[in-house]
Amino acid sequence: MTDPIRIGHIALSFHEASALEVARVLESHGHEVTFASAPHEEAFAMLGRGEVDILASAWLPSSHEAYLAPMLDDVDKIAVIYEPYCIWGVPDYVPQSAVASVTDLLREPALSKMEPIIQGINPGAGISRFSAEMIKQYGLDAAGYVFRTGSEADCFDRYEAAVAQGRWVVVPLWHPQFLHHRYRIRALKEPKGLLGTQDEATLVVRKEARQHIGAAALKDLSQLYIGNPRLSELEDDLRRRA
Repeated sequence: MTDPIRIGHIALSFHEASALEVARVLESHGHEVTFASAPHEEAFAMLGRGEVDILASAWLPSSHEAYLAPMLDDVDKIAVIYEPYCIWGVPDYVPQSAVASVTDLLREPALSKMEPIIQGINPGAGISRFSAEMIKQYGLDAAGYVFRTGSEADCFDRYEAAVAQGRWVVVPLWHPQFLHHRYRIRALKEPKGLLGTQDEATLVVRKEARQHIGAAALKDLSQLYIGNPRLSELEDDLRRRA
């Protein structure tokens, strides 16, 4: 029996959903697989230490390039499996005539109606770094807004509770993400460009694992493409089955 292929992913459910698609390809070639997950920096550290063979995936260049840089000599980028990007979003029932841009948060009626806490996920995520900077650069802190890091549940449950009650709320989010499969979320215009660019979610393989994975499986992995809408759907399905 050969050793399983070790798939690593960041400990967020949409990364888990993409890792399952990678596993499906490997299993079609007769491989057994194992999974390991960790917060952002540690997931890349696992790849660098050789504790996983594949990482699904690195968001390049905006979000994760700094995490991947120390190990570039040891890995190959073999496929772009979707194209993520970050947003600040509001429920579509918040009138666009009132709140179309981040700058509208500094005016009425947003000042009176928008919840001041902007709840994010863990501090290592690109969206968390970007959001903390937006609070400062747009002067939102002076207007009473607070960006707060936390867990996935802190962020997503807060948003779903607000929508259930019809409250105005800003959610720091990204595409693909399961909430887009459940709700219509409108991205706010962000004129300072602090949310980064559209990244390429890149499947990364350790060079020393290529022979074990095999040429045929690597070829199929190089042709794997999930896309944003499909990954949002896969993540939503994964969460509903959990």
